[in-house]
Amino acid sequence: MKPGTRATSPPLRPDPHETPGERGDVARKQAHTKHGEESPETGSERTCALTREHREPEELIRFVAAPDGTVVPDLDRRLPGRGVWLTGNREIVEKAVKTKAFSRGLRATAVAPADLAIRIETLLVRRAGDTLALANKAGLVSTGFQQVDSALDKGSVAALIHGADAAADGCHKLDRKFRAIQKDRGQDAPIVTALTVNEIGLAMGRPSVVHAALISGGLTERFLREAGRLVRYRTSSAVPELPVPTAEPRTEG
Repeated sequence: MKPGTRATSPPLRPDPHETPGERGDVARKQAHTKHGEESPETGSERTCALTREHREPEELIRFVAAPDGTVVPDLDRRLPGRGVWLTGNREIVEKAVKTKAFSRGLRATAVAPADLAIRIETLLVRRAGDTLALANKAGLVSTGFQQVDSALDKGSVAALIHGADAAADGCHKLDRKFRAIQKDRGQDAPIVTALTVNEIGLAMGRPSVVHAALISGGLTERFLREAGRLVRYRTSSAVPELPVPTAEPRTEG
């Protein structure tokens, strides 16, 4: 070695035993680590850029910068580029906009729209509604007080939905019955009131829906996760997840 020169490590060579897919996975993981983020698929905790609290990815919202520098919410955690994470709460997002936390987290000039918090809530409502629409198409939803009451008698209900602006009497009657049934079965009784009568109706393709019931299924679980995310976003303090029922085989009759 010549004086004044530094020893350098030889370039890494591909492992001949690795498949192209495995080499691609390693490359993607290295790219995320280089930018201060781990792969979204790892499921490891992230740090809120505002509160510095460590949380699971499901409890936060990821943001990236568009090519023009505008801050964009990445609700599916799939957009490319460096991301910044915030606790999934409207008040946190509003504070981040005011304190320019996005530029610090993204390490670049980033412009957050003044109404970013409102836009995110609109997106979360749409996601919950879209999932409910899919569940309806899959035959997992019953609507109307009498139909929901009948479904409860059959013991097939996994979750109840009431419009946020629905009359209390009908909701309480169905809720008491549902909770009693689920208690006897040793199961949770998830009840969703995050959507308005019109929002539920829009998802169901009807003018308005006050009461609905969901039977067990993958889309029911997905809807409860989306509804829980919306509830957490609107709530100033942390609230528990809506319980997700265990999917059970559907029976005919």
